[in-house]
Amino acid sequence: MAVVLDSSAIVAFLDRDDGLNEAATAALGELATERRLLASAVTFAELLTGAHLLHHDEALVRGFFDDLIATILAVDVATAERAAELRSGHQSLRMPDALILATADIHPEVETLLTGDTRFAAVDGISCRVDLLG
Repeated sequence: MAVVLDSSAIVAFLDRDDGLNEAATAALGELATERRLLASAVTFAELLTGAHLLHHDEALVRGFFDDLIATILAVDVATAERAAELRSGHQSLRMPDALILATADIHPEVETLLTGDTRFAAVDGISCRVDLLG
């Protein structure tokens, strides 16, 4: 089985000053030995954007994905359609978040989405469990 990491979980892990760093470090330390770690292409883009804006070192971001993420899952038509359904049913959900949720939802091997964003837990009707850091 696999776990999809949301952007907030990765940011919390990479940023020692983040309030969720300790929880993210513990969770990823445990998950990395037990599960395949996956991420949406949207998450990859969000983290690279942060690196380009100098929030994180780009080599650190790329190293995290190279070393810990087994697969970066593409956003295809099925993902986009599911994201549109999720977004229309939860209007407070931003489209990038809907795409990340949809990525986790449509892949049957994904059992969990790990996030630091409490809004994700409010979304019902997805096939995987949402685990909140903290």
